[in-house]
Amino acid sequence: MTANPAGMKFLFEPRGVAVIGASHTRGKIGYRVVENIVAGGYAGKIYPVNPRGGELLGLQVHTRLDELDGPVDVAMVVVPAAAAFSAVEQCARKGVKFAVIITSGFSEVGNTVEERRIANYAREHGLRVVGPNVFGLYSASASLNATFGPSDVKSGNVAIITQSGAIGIAMIGKTSVEGIGLSAMISVGNKSDVDETDLLEYLSVQDDSRVVLMYLEGVKSGERLVEVLKNTTRKKPVIAIKSGRSTRGAQAAASHTGSLAGEDKVFDDIARQCGVIRAESIQEALNWCKFLPDAPMPGGEDVVVITNGGGIGVLTADACEKYGVNLSDDVADLKRSFESVMPSFGSAKNPVDITGNASPDDYDRALGVALVNENIDAVACLGCQTASFDAERFAAIAERRCREYSSVKPLVFSLFGGAEVEQSIVALKLKGIPVFSDVYEMTAFLGALYTDYRNKSTEPAKVEEANIDTVAIDRVVVRARADGRHSLLAYEAQEVMRAAGIMTPESRIAHNPNEAVRCAEAIGYPVVMKVVSGDILHKSDAGGLALDLENEREVLE
Repeated sequence: MTANPAGMKFLFEPRGVAVIGASHTRGKIGYRVVENIVAGGYAGKIYPVNPRGGELLGLQVHTRLDELDGPVDVAMVVVPAAAAFSAVEQCARKGVKFAVIITSGFSEVGNTVEERRIANYAREHGLRVVGPNVFGLYSASASLNATFGPSDVKSGNVAIITQSGAIGIAMIGKTSVEGIGLSAMISVGNKSDVDETDLLEYLSVQDDSRVVLMYLEGVKSGERLVEVLKNTTRKKPVIAIKSGRSTRGAQAAASHTGSLAGEDKVFDDIARQCGVIRAESIQEALNWCKFLPDAPMPGGEDVVVITNGGGIGVLTADACEKYGVNLSDDVADLKRSFESVMPSFGSAKNPVDITGNASPDDYDRALGVALVNENIDAVACLGCQTASFDAERFAAIAERRCREYSSVKPLVFSLFGGAEVEQSIVALKLKGIPVFSDVYEMTAFLGALYTDYRNKSTEPAKVEEANIDTVAIDRVVVRARADGRHSLLAYEAQEVMRAAGIMTPESRIAHNPNEAVRCAEAIGYPVVMKVVSGDILHKSDAGGLALDLENEREVLE
């Protein structure tokens, strides 16, 4: 079903919410969802639905959805898998706009037939489906916590789309601990209908969502996702955690949500081209979510590092190269700026070394110089614990300088030391100061900030329309699906590439040894032979690949 961004508003700001499968038993998901909706302060109508009727948390429990008089925009479906289709039928009759199917037991365990049945029926009746196999959704704008996760959600400006329900539930608690406020959180599960592209397109124009974080295991609507990503990253940062990088990880993703993880390098290249900020870990992504919304945009690419230790400065220089952070090389300007705030044995080369004797006051003067210098676009300040380093005083200076220049230029910190230093890091983070205990974490954040800067300051590249034979590609895909396959065979992939105008080596299909010889002679030696089988993905591991065959004898062997 084609997405309607305006229609998505009913998912995040519904007039009424029904819970089909509401339970009177504490601890059950059907109870927890109703409890969270009530506790969250949702102002719309709440309709628990259970054939037994009665009362739940002060609300009348209706025996069927058909009984309800008011509008129901969202129905949370919390029934056994065998009863899910019936629940969706009720939703269609009532005119519900979104069915959020929490129930599991569908394509993630091989039950694709029932999942398609539900999705097709919903599509025919104008009903959108989120899931199945999800944990629900949270919307700060509606004060709606329709999940079976923690009841205490911190509201804010970060939106999270997750394919993993467990990770999403844990993120509700983790973001609260980290001091990260959420504008929205939703899990997409098996993505039988609504997917990350639909949700991202809606969130891209919501001012209350200043950063979007996505956890993905696989992508279904790739071409449309690319278009939406390009549009969104020009407005706000999009952070992606994409699992299934390895062979084992991809296999785990398939068993978890029924997703095909795909070739990770392809996703990596797409993310880079679209300006997506790809995180290596959940913690890294949360670091960026915490500090990106309030970080001032740099005026340019020249970054200066201030340090009291040469070694940690060198590590930071390495990290800058890894994360695409440009260190200022204007040595003459740096020397003029910093010569008054460093000893004669310090170094004005970037990283600027104010030496291990630097006191908090020395740091304050150095920061003052860097922050007023119009040739410096961002400042990274490093602190190693030494005899002269007072962590508490340093923290006070860091906070003051950040407040003074909060709208002028980025200022980030990395501190390294014992208990006093760690306490200062925790205290500063709670106040929203971008401070890290590792220079690579700090520099990764700077890299994320600069990706956002480049997305917003660079004109989009003009792409010439490609001459692609989509009919030929569709024919290949339809044939593979008709065979019940989720991936293409090698020769089919080559057909797709040729239809897209990409040159491929000449290849032919042989059904027996003699045909193989004739094909090899027609192509010309040397040749490569590969087994063609939908059951064998890794041909070399199965002995199904032979290289550099020079003649008929080698082909036959």
